[in-house]
Amino acid sequence: MRTDGLRWPGFLFALLAALALSAPPAAGQPSSEDFFIAVANDRVVEVKALLARGANPDGVDRNGDPALVIAAREGNAATVDVLLGARASVNARNAFGDTALMVAALAGRLELVKKLRARGADVNQPGWTALIYAATGGHDAIVRFLLAEGADIDAASPNGTTALMMAAREGRLSTLEILIARGAKVNHRNQSGASALDWAKRGNDRQLAERLRRAGAQD
Repeated sequence: MRTDGLRWPGFLFALLAALALSAPPAAGQPSSEDFFIAVANDRVVEVKALLARGANPDGVDRNGDPALVIAAREGNAATVDVLLGARASVNARNAFGDTALMVAALAGRLELVKKLRARGADVNQPGWTALIYAATGGHDAIVRFLLAEGADIDAASPNGTTALMMAAREGRLSTLEILIARGAKVNHRNQSGASALDWAKRGNDRQLAERLRRAGAQD
């Protein structure tokens, strides 16, 4: 009998594992899909009931998003409270390295940012940061809050991008003003050699470019 190069014991093991993963939940166990739908739609009563039945507060959906990240992205404050009460990891990351704090900052959800920070969310995690995300969206109140909480103003992403550079790239003049006033490095360059001024010029934003030059940015 041909096996096409597979050893039958290993093949059977893989087959059984696949069947186990595709099997419906055991009687009494909640469906993970139902849990994530409830989280995404802020169905607080249902989320509580599913947690009581054994749903994992740190569960990750098929896209690699932890439940807390999903709730924070959607602005579901009540569900965030429930998950935190169930001891969900406040610094859990999704497949892209984003935390609940980061997605809340990107979406401009100040109260959620404050809530997550109060529960221990890290403002200086490696890689992209909540401050960079807040600056990208031009969410000045969040930028101020994160800086007051000790966020590193010059923290750089893996490719060397900083909050100031993203503010320049997105044309966020008021955000840029805050970062310059707080001492952000205006001549920092990313791995491609681009600076905040370069991004301002690429966007044909003369006002923003002139502000950077007045702060000491070099062409």
